[in-house]
Amino acid sequence: MTPGPGGAAILRRSIQVTCSASVGFYTFLYGLHQPVAALYALFTPIALGLLSTIPGTGRQQAWITLRTLPFGVVFVALGTALAVSTAAAVTGMLIVGFLLSFTVVAGPRTAGPAPGLQLLYILACFPPYAPQTLGARLTGVAVGVVLLCLCQVFVLSGPPATSYRIVLADALETAAAAAVHPARVSVARLRDLSEGMRLSQVSPGERPTGPGRRDRALAQAGAAVRRVLDQLASRSTTSAPPGTTPRTDRSSAALRERVARTCEDTAAALRAGERPPTADALDRAIRQFQAERIRRAVDQGEPGADPDVLRRQAAELTLAESTWIAVTAVGVSTAERGTSPLRPRELFWYADLPTTQLWARRIVGNATHRSVWFQNAVRVACGLALARLVAGTLDLTHGFWVLLTVLTLGRTTVGATWRAVRQALIGNLVGAVAAGALLIALGRHLDAYAVLLVPGMLLAFALGPRLGIAYAQGLFTLVVTLAFAQITPTSWRLSEARIVDVVTGSLIGLLCGLLAWPAGARKEVRRTMAGLLRSCGTLVPATVEALLAPSTAPSPPATLPTLRHLRLAESAYAQFRSEPPTAWEGAQADWHGVLVVAYHTVLGAQRLPCFEVPLADVPPDACAWVRGTAAELTTDADRIATYFTTDERPVPGRSPAGPPLPEHHPALPTLIDLEVWLTAIDHQLARIEDSVGSKA
Repeated sequence: MTPGPGGAAILRRSIQVTCSASVGFYTFLYGLHQPVAALYALFTPIALGLLSTIPGTGRQQAWITLRTLPFGVVFVALGTALAVSTAAAVTGMLIVGFLLSFTVVAGPRTAGPAPGLQLLYILACFPPYAPQTLGARLTGVAVGVVLLCLCQVFVLSGPPATSYRIVLADALETAAAAAVHPARVSVARLRDLSEGMRLSQVSPGERPTGPGRRDRALAQAGAAVRRVLDQLASRSTTSAPPGTTPRTDRSSAALRERVARTCEDTAAALRAGERPPTADALDRAIRQFQAERIRRAVDQGEPGADPDVLRRQAAELTLAESTWIAVTAVGVSTAERGTSPLRPRELFWYADLPTTQLWARRIVGNATHRSVWFQNAVRVACGLALARLVAGTLDLTHGFWVLLTVLTLGRTTVGATWRAVRQALIGNLVGAVAAGALLIALGRHLDAYAVLLVPGMLLAFALGPRLGIAYAQGLFTLVVTLAFAQITPTSWRLSEARIVDVVTGSLIGLLCGLLAWPAGARKEVRRTMAGLLRSCGTLVPATVEALLAPSTAPSPPATLPTLRHLRLAESAYAQFRSEPPTAWEGAQADWHGVLVVAYHTVLGAQRLPCFEVPLADVPPDACAWVRGTAAELTTDADRIATYFTTDERPVPGRSPAGPPLPEHHPALPTLIDLEVWLTAIDHQLARIEDSVGSKA
């Protein structure tokens, strides 16, 4: 689970929202005598600064907030027009609710303001139907957005976040040092850097999670750099392997030096904001190294024909290939579309596609009931539409609070929703009692409410997120009471209306939680992981057949279907890990291990047919071992996937023995590399089987 904002960030955000909301509210209400504009100038900073989670700090947040202004204007205008009838408002709520909730597929920079835009539409679509106030509403929204942007830039803007390019540069510099001087970089340092590159550890505003070419390339580069760090950490010795000649050691050392120089040059370009050098020199070094391996495997008396030497060289080759992928992906992130041909195309399928097509692929790929993002969007949209129908039909006073309750208290599981609702009801009850007593005591003394509003907002926005849902709801009840008491004559019945609306919204939220995927991602993670394993199972024999084909330039198998399964599984796993564990969730498997299998399988399927020589004229027994092992891995993957969907505990399969290796054959290095790849998949599948019955 991604940690929430710290105490300093919460305080900073509360001060920014309080300043922007109070300036706009007081200016319009007391200076210009425009209560409608004052209401929207108050709620716009609250919606975009408090209810939304806009990533970044300072200017980043201000820029994202400013870009939401056109959308805020559209949604307020649309809500004002659709308030003409309950049916129109409900239909609009269903569509707008789904579209805004589904923006999560575009990443945190795009999806961050979505809850705030939801609130602006909710506020505008409620009666009375007053199109004549549209100008005042839009003015309040515009002023609220501008004031919030100014506060985000000039009021406690906070320290700048470390960009993902700098994170990559740090990792590449460390990798360069570890490649040529392993003793100078500890294994713990490499592991820590690898862990720090996980997207959950990166500032949300810097995460490359968008569907565009730049974000896809940076994400691919990050994954490749993590593999480089992990491979360097796993290397146990820096001396020449036993039984090798100095020439073999020099060949490996030369390749490592090329890897180090490539990493250093790329890191320097990333820090300078320049386009990095191409990886052509590293590509040539990889091919020369592989050609030398093949020559030594054929020549009699060469130590390179030793399988143990070839296996150790395979690790060097894999390290260089991971570096090549990382550097090439960094280049794609900075280059114009179609500026240079990339090989292999399957590795960088997105490089020449237009942005619109990349967005379409991301949206279509998640437009399925198996996507947790799609499920959550449907759940939120149905809950908001039902809440708008109930509030409009029953003509509830301040009925938008019903929808606000659904929006803020809805969770991905019914259990988590009930816990949130239970705390919110307690907090609102206490807050309503306090607000009622305050209204009775102060009466129509507007100056008293005006004085109390600013410290009330500051306390509510600063302490609520820190103390929990009950405190946040109770304090927010006091804030809305202080605000509405200045706009319109108000009595203690405002607190009563608040309680009724919150209870109604809570019941609707619980009902949606019961009817729409009540278990959250628990079942979906099992389905998507099963589909991912089956897809990997079919990819293994396809890769083997590509290498066994008589062609001198084998084509890699199609990996896009597996990548689509991987995207769905990653989103389901991310939501699963963010949900609170409960006793009824039962036994789980090593879900992260399944993702590791997928990464390893896809990488091998993409790189082996492109960097290796085909297994031409390999003896029949070696071909039979390759095909038989691939078939066994397919069976193992399907057996584990069946357990995920049926709870039928898998029977562990047998680990494949090593292949019969032909002596002095040009395909011997490829056969060894294929053996290493298949064995790694088998070991990881065995670990997943062993994990069955333990917590994920």
